Amino acid sequence: MERTLARIAGFLQELVLPVDCAGCGSAGPALCRDCRLRLLPTPAERDIGGMRVVSALRYAGVVQPVVVAFKNDGRTGLAPPLAAALRAAVAEAVAAVPDDDVLLVPMARTRRSAVERGYDPVRLLLRTARLPRTDALRLVRRPRDQLALGRQERFANLEHTMGARLPLAGRRVLLVDDVVTTGATLAEARRCVQAAGGVVLGAATVASTPRR
Repeated sequence: MERTLARIAGFLQELVLPVDCAGCGSAGPALCRDCRLRLLPTPAERDIGGMRVVSALRYAGVVQPVVVAFKNDGRTGLAPPLAAALRAAVAEAVAAVPDDDVLLVPMARTRRSAVERGYDPVRLLLRTARLPRTDALRLVRRPRDQLALGRQERFANLEHTMGARLPLAGRRVLLVDDVVTTGATLAEARRCVQAAGGVVLGAATVASTPRR
């Protein structure tokens, strides 16, 4: 139901209001052909504290405004190409796993953020990609806003903010998020899963910010 309502709202907005391409701003469709091509996944990996993180896109150029429009501007009609990218990242992340007994676990969310948006971006992408999810994480402490914090401050800010809401002993987990920046959120999620007895195979994200 959440997925249906969010997609209907996004499509209606694009029908009623003038729409520019979310990627380049040109008049026309919500995502022009050239920008759509730039969203074709090219999975790449990076190491975050010994954890393999596979991202389908580089969070730069066209990708950045498209992701921001999807997450913050209610443009849920952009979900299909982003969901295809996430699906490619997940496939690459579990390619070496001998069977499919892996839980796809998105980050813990606040009820307030989902209510304000009307949808949860990562969970909507997972549903659009027809990937099962397990909501195994919950927030036990609300962190400060991360925007103005440096790398080490982000890790400290998120430390011990998550707890497990399901038994995870012996379960294999792939963490899932939209964009990885410093990796602080994924690192805290891994700590939480491991504390609950789970095994973290790595993480998959739609995009990764360029490393400096």
